[in-house]
Parts: sequence; structure tokens; C-alpha cells
Amino acid sequence: MNELYQPIERLPGVGEKRAQKYHKMGIHTPYELLFHFPRNYIDFTNPVRIADAENGEPVPVRCTVRQKLTPSFIRRGFSIFRVVVTDGTGDLTLVFYNTPYTYQAMKPGEEYYVYGKISGGFTRREMASPVVQRAEGAMLLQPVYPQTAGLTSVMMRTNIQRALQYLDAAPAETMPAELMRTYSLMPLVEALHTVHRPEKQETLAAARHRLAFEELLQFQLGTLMLRHRSSSQSASAMSPETDLSDFFSALPFPLTGAQQRAITSICRDLCCGRPMNRLLQGDVGSGKTVVAAAAAAFAAKNGCQTVLMAPTEILAQQHLQTMTGFLEALGLKPVLLTGSTRAKEKRQIKAAIADGTAKVVIGTHAVIQKDTDFHSLGLVITDEQHRFGVAQRAALAEKGGCPHKLVMSATPIPRTLALIIYGDLDITVLDEMPKGRMPVKTFAVTGGYRERAFGFIRERLDAGEQAYLVCSMIEESDQMENVQAAETYAETLKNGAFSDYRVGLLHGRLKPQEKEAVMTAMKAHEIDLLVCTTVVEVGVDVPNATVILIENADRFGLAQLHQLRGRVGRGQVQSYCILLTDSRREDARERLKIMSRTTNGFAIAEEDLRLRGPGDFFGHAQHGMPPLMQAAMGSNMPLVSQTQQAAKMLLESDPELRAPEVQPLRTAVLQLFAKNGENGLN
Repeated sequence: MNELYQPIERLPGVGEKRAQKYHKMGIHTPYELLFHFPRNYIDFTNPVRIADAENGEPVPVRCTVRQKLTPSFIRRGFSIFRVVVTDGTGDLTLVFYNTPYTYQAMKPGEEYYVYGKISGGFTRREMASPVVQRAEGAMLLQPVYPQTAGLTSVMMRTNIQRALQYLDAAPAETMPAELMRTYSLMPLVEALHTVHRPEKQETLAAARHRLAFEELLQFQLGTLMLRHRSSSQSASAMSPETDLSDFFSALPFPLTGAQQRAITSICRDLCCGRPMNRLLQGDVGSGKTVVAAAAAAFAAKNGCQTVLMAPTEILAQQHLQTMTGFLEALGLKPVLLTGSTRAKEKRQIKAAIADGTAKVVIGTHAVIQKDTDFHSLGLVITDEQHRFGVAQRAALAEKGGCPHKLVMSATPIPRTLALIIYGDLDITVLDEMPKGRMPVKTFAVTGGYRERAFGFIRERLDAGEQAYLVCSMIEESDQMENVQAAETYAETLKNGAFSDYRVGLLHGRLKPQEKEAVMTAMKAHEIDLLVCTTVVEVGVDVPNATVILIENADRFGLAQLHQLRGRVGRGQVQSYCILLTDSRREDARERLKIMSRTTNGFAIAEEDLRLRGPGDFFGHAQHGMPPLMQAAMGSNMPLVSQTQQAAKMLLESDPELRAPEVQPLRTAVLQLFAKNGENGLN
């Protein structure tokens, strides 16, 4: 067997223990390790003179070891090591905490590159915990890798170097020669060597371009092939004569024009005999759930079951309540199936699903378990699709053979990016808000206004309302001194500015049940002020929450800020969003001004794309989708157009990629979509 595809634990220097850490990162073979790309690079190509280096900014310095000071043993288990270096323009003391290896390895009289933040005054300047490498044979562009606990960049660099040797022994190329010529692409082996061991910025840019091109091309080929296959399949053809007048007349409000158009498009798809694959995209509060309810009513009138899957139990319960309100006038009673449903009730619900009595099923991952059988599943709806991913969507779809699929997302996505992520779906946008909904008033202010903001929040809490306070870190960090940490912050507020109120805490390190409990307490008004990280970004509808204050708002992307702002303004009372920042950077202030000027999520998303590039648009990884890591590095929308053009060109002449010259590319696409189950590519 090719050594590149053997288990990662067989790679020299890895072993069972380190292999487990790689498995957590989704890396199981040396070949997969080669596609774990650096998140950035430390650039040693233009070292700064010690005399010219500014305090507080990370800089590279080329220097010679002048003196190694005696180690200081502060207490058991804590030691400090110091090395004095010079470059002729000044001296610098390197400080290492509990790292004797680097200290011992540095030799007086030898030259080194060091990188880090300089502090101190004229008499003594220091660089704490620097990155160090010998000047002889140094990597002037040193890769820094996304890590997990127990795996450092140094370890990864060593392991990747060995994997590259395997690649050289059995060179591979996934792209057809004609495509490489047409788009001037670097060969794969050269690109992988360059991205992991770059020698200059120009070749690194070419390597990134090649890898970004292939990553996007594979994904777009896969989604176009899925679209082609689904269009050739057959699904339950429902009757265009189906009457929804009783559904509409029972609604307590008039539908917007956008909602009416969306329902018309969905019902037309349900009648065409081919599986519907549609994305329903709408800002927070645009009324996606009533559109989903109309689709479920249409399916029920045609003898078909509908299942709606939400990412959390509390959201599933929220959907149950809302959908029941829309559907009970038609005699439809949705059922709820989640992991915490009691065993006896679960058996009864699954029996009702299996015999077709339950026409509308709402749940979490429990609905895709093997022992959940549907009688006549005709429509699959997933909420917040990016929280599930392609694999789970496919697992749910397999329950019904070839059901219609409706994907809902409250994350505004620019159309160009939506075409990449949802290339196999038709897109419907709810671009009109229901009448009477008040826009959230947004204010961007400096930290000097914090106490005034706290006073305003207390006024709202005294009026019986609730509030969120968002910060971007969970614990204190040496590297981000100015970021308020949620745990410390919550304690400070409990004992200080909000000591007379019920303060809750929500962050990503809580267990799922703990998160559910906190949000349930918030919804029940057992919490007045919820201190949280961005885990609250997509969450529960708490109409009584009217204020959200976001600390260090400049650290968030615009789309993420808009999602956070969507946690308030869900009731009949005027709501407010306060963006706090101490950043003096002009671009940061401009971004926050955009937030203050508009509440249109799609306009904000377009600005975010323009300012930040495609990247990880949602702020977290896409399950079953490529991370678009290299595309994020390039932030290059013309590349998207190129790969779309290339994918269409390849598939026009060879819809299944069967020609010999594209077999390696086809294999790569199949591997990428391998988790899609029977509804994927195989």
C-alpha cells in the first residue's frame, strides 16, 4: 500500500498517542496531513534592528547570543530562563517560561532569528516566549498550523516533512493537464511542498492559488453532479390543485409578498415530479417558519409526511410551538422527537411516525437514527443548514428514499458565496420584513461609555425586560489582554454593576444539556442578564430580550455582529444593540458605522464579503464541506468565477467524469462527498 494512505500512527514520529490527537482534527493518513494547511506564516525575511523595534508589536530580529543568565526557579513546577542577545544596535533579553529545551539549545556566539513582542524601557528590553530558530538553514517563512491540545506547530512541521518525503516517492497529480495549462496552475507536488516550506512570497502565492483552485473546483463539481443526479430522479409528485386557502385564512397576520412568492415557488417544486432542493434564506424575523408550515400543510394534503430538523432541542421545541400554532386549525398536530424524549413517549411517537399517523415531525438528530422509520416521508426541512452539513442532511433524506428538501438559513449570505456553499440548491430569498416590526437601534461607542451603557441596561431590566452581554473570549488570555473574558466578566458583573439582578453565563465549553438549561432559563425569565460568547448567535427566540451589548465589537465580522444583533428585536418593544470598541483603527470604525447605518442583513453580508473575503463565513467549520482554507487565504472572488467556469466546462463534455484523464479528480470529488450517504455521490 502507498505509504501516503497508511494509518497516520505508522508515520515515523507519530505513534498511537499523537495519532489520537490527529484523529480529533479529522486527519487519519499522511496524505490528509498534507492538506492540513498553515493558518499563517511567521515572516523572518525582513528582520528589524533591536534599536528600531517598537514595543507591543510582534517583530522578527536576527541576533547573536551574548549571555545566558542563571535560571530562576520561582516555585516548584515554575522556572524562568533568560538569554541576552544582541544585533550590534542594542541588547534584548529573551524570556522563556518553563521551557528549558530552547534555553539549553541556544549557544553563545551563535546567530538566531527570534520573533515576538518587545516590552520594557531604554535600560532593559525583553521579548517574552519568542519563536526561536537558528539563522543557519532557517525557514524565513515559518508555517503556523491550526492546532489542538498536545500538538504544536513544531510537531506538525516535523510530521509533515516526513509525509512530503512519501509524496516525493510516489508523486501524484489530481488535475488534468489541459486544465492546468488553461489556468496556469502549479503542479500538486510542488504546491504542497511550497505551502508547507515556502522560500518566498511569490511562489507561496502561486501554491495557494493552485490549492484554492482545486478545493473550490472539487466542491463545485460535486454540487453540480448532485444537482444533475437529483434532477434525473423522481420524487412524490403532489397535486397542483391542492388548496391552501384554509391555511392562509387561519393565519393571525397577512403574509408579505416575499413569503407568498416563496410558498408559490416551493409548491410548484413539490408538484414537478423531481426532488426539490431549495434554500430558503431570510434575515432574522423575515418569517421563514410560516413558509415551512405552508409547505408542510401542502405535503400533508397530498398524503405525505414532513420532518423538520433543528440543531438543538430548545430550537426544536420552539419550532413545535410555532408550527402547532400555524397547523392545528387544519387538524394537524406536529410531534416532537429529541434525545431527551422519554423512552415510553419515544416509542409511541416512533410508532406514529412509522404508521403515518404523525404527519409533521419536528426534532433534533434523533429523527435520523436508524430505528426511526417513516411511512411516507415526502418533505425534509432542515433549519440552520450550516449547523448540520451535507452528511446529516443526506442521512435524513435517506429516510424517505428521495424526498423533497427545503433548507432554511437565517444567516444572510451574498449570492456569490451562496452559489459555492449551496451549489446543488435553488435559492429563494425572503427580502421583505413583516409590517410593524421595529428595526433594532444600533449604537457604536467607545469603552468610555461602558458605565452609561450599563445604566441604560439596568433601566431596561427594571422595566421587566432582559438583556444579553456578549464577549469574545471564555477565559483570560495573555495574547488578547484587552478582551473581556466571559467567566471573569460574569463574576465581576454579578458582584458589581448588576449585583441586584439575576446574571447567567453561556459559553461554548458548557455541555449541550447545560447550554439548553441556560437558554431555557433565559426564555422563562429566570435570568435578567445573560453574559455569553457567540454561542448565543443562533439561538432561542426570547421576545422579552430588548438590549444586546457586544464588547470588543471590532473583533467580530459584520455578518456575525448582525447575527448577534438578531437576538433582540423579536418582540413588540423597541430594542437596542450597543457595540463597544476601543480600537482606533479606521477600518474597524468604518465596519461598525455600517452596522449602525443598516439592519439589512444581505447588505451587511455583501460588505463583510468585500472586507474580509470568503473565508469561514459562518465563523465555524462546515460539516461535510471543505473548509475553503486556501480560498480564505486568497480572499479572491475571481477565483470562484474561474472554478465555476471550469466545473461547467468539464461536466458539459463528461457529466460523470468518466474519462481517464479526469479519474484522479473524480476520485478526489467522491472522497470529498463520501459522507453524503446514498443521496451523495457514489
